Amino acid sequence: MDFKDLVQKRRSIRRFTDEKLTPEQVETILRAALMSPTSKSSRAWHFVVVDDEDKIKRMAQCKSAGAEFVEGAPIVVAVLMDTTQTDVWIEDASIAAVTMQYQAADLGLGSCWAQVRERGFEDGTMADDVLRELLAYPDHLTCLCLIAIGHPAMERKPQDEAKLKWEAVHVNQFKA
Repeated sequence: MDFKDLVQKRRSIRRFTDEKLTPEQVETILRAALMSPTSKSSRAWHFVVVDDEDKIKRMAQCKSAGAEFVEGAPIVVAVLMDTTQTDVWIEDASIAAVTMQYQAADLGLGSCWAQVRERGFEDGTMADDVLRELLAYPDHLTCLCLIAIGHPAMERKPQDEAKLKWEAVHVNQFKA
């Protein structure tokens, strides 16, 4: 499949089969993340790959809403950044996360992003703090997101090109 088709067919998958990923699939996905571009080649990311069912279940409860689907994934990758090494950690971590998702799709797998940064519970407990305790990462690292990856247990139609918002593309200057 060429990249144009991959972009059109990659959709967020929130339900997964019980089938495990092979070590080769996991390595290929992580290889893609480790090759993702970073500002000034900082490579300040860290990835915690979780395949322990109990930990994944607890990760799915790291915030009040929006991470429940993580529980059904055979692996979940916590995308962490060292915020002391770069001021563009959000961008660098986002690029790595999306790179993993495209690599997963290229392997025929499904994935979905669960936002962690600035998310939590109504009592003020932050999802990052919950995950830090669970995954034992140090204070100078912060989690941007969780990427749930597995074999899809649902089908999604490819992106509908008729719905592309070409009016949002401007050449040389913004035109209303």
